[in-house]
Amino acid sequence: MKKAILWEKKNSFIQCHLCRHNCMIPEGKTGICGVRLNKKGVLYSTVWGKTTGIGIDPIEKKPLFHFYPGTPVLSFGTIGCNFRCLFCQNYTSSQAPKEGFNVPQEDITPEEIIELAKKHDCQSIAYTYNEPTIFAEYALDCMKLAKKNNIKNIFVSNGYFSSETLELIKPYLDAINIDLKSFNKEFYSKIVGAKLDGVLDSLKLVAKTNIWLEVTTLIIPTKNDSPEEMKNIATFIRQELGAEVPFHISAFFPCYKMADIPPTNPETLIKAKQTALDTGLKYVYIGNTDTKDGENTICPNCKKTIIKRSRYLIEENNIVNSKCKFCGHVIDGRF
Repeated sequence: MKKAILWEKKNSFIQCHLCRHNCMIPEGKTGICGVRLNKKGVLYSTVWGKTTGIGIDPIEKKPLFHFYPGTPVLSFGTIGCNFRCLFCQNYTSSQAPKEGFNVPQEDITPEEIIELAKKHDCQSIAYTYNEPTIFAEYALDCMKLAKKNNIKNIFVSNGYFSSETLELIKPYLDAINIDLKSFNKEFYSKIVGAKLDGVLDSLKLVAKTNIWLEVTTLIIPTKNDSPEEMKNIATFIRQELGAEVPFHISAFFPCYKMADIPPTNPETLIKAKQTALDTGLKYVYIGNTDTKDGENTICPNCKKTIIKRSRYLIEENNIVNSKCKFCGHVIDGRF
C-alpha cells in the first residue's frame, strides 16, 4: 500500500478529497471506490503498482480523434471505481472491490510502464479501463516520469475528480476524454451513483486549461436516447466547453446489470449525430458500430473528408500542418 494524497482526519474518520464524493471513511473501511483504505488513521491506496492489464491500442480507441491521430498508446488500469454504472463494460475490474470479483493483478512499477511504452514506440500513456482518479498516486508517479521521457499522458475519465485533483494532474496531463453519460440528474443518481452537476463542473474546469478535451456519450435505449437530451448535451458542450470540442456518440451493448436492454439502433445514433451538428458542434463521431462516415473527420469549412477511419484505424489523412489539405482551414486539435 502507498500513503494516499488529498485527505484529512475528522475525529475517527478520514475524509478523502480525491473525487467529488468526498467520502467520510471509518477505520478499517474504504471509500466508495473500494481502493482507498483508512488504516489506523492514515489513508492508503491499495492499488499502487498493481494493474489489471496493459495493452497497446490506437489512440482512436480511447476515443481521441484529434490528438495525434494514428499513434499507438499504452493503456492500463487497476481495480476499483468511484461510480457504479449499471451498464459498465469493465465491471469485473471496476466493481471488483465491492462485488468480490477475483481479478488477477500484475505488479508493475511506473519505471517499468515507461520502459514498456518506449519499447513499443508509444507516444502516449492512457490511464483507462477503470476510473484513473481513484489510482491518482500511481498515475501521477507514471505521469511525471512520462513527461521526463517526452511521452504524453491521457486520462479516460468519468469526470468526477475534485478540483484539487485536477490541479495536481494538470501540469502533466496532455489530453482527456470525459464521459458525459446523460444530462439527467435522475439518470446519474439511479444508474451511475453520482451527481450530474459534479461532472459538468469538472468539464468546465478542464475547458479552461490547456488539456485537450474530447467528450463521449453512450446512448442507452429508453434511458438517455431522446432527441431532447442529445440537444441539451450538445448545447452544453457548445456553450460551456466550445464548439471545437470533439463529441463521440457511442452505441450501447447489453452488459452487467443492463443485459436486458437491446443494443442501440444505428438510426438513433445517426439522428443524434445530426442533432449535435445542427446545434453547432464542429466534430461529431459515431462509435462502437459501423455507420457511413461515422468515424470520419470532416472539415468544418469545405466539408471534405480530411481523416477517413475504419474501426479506429486511419485509412486516409488529409491534415497537413494542422490544416485541411483542400482549403487550408485550421483543424482543432493536436497533430
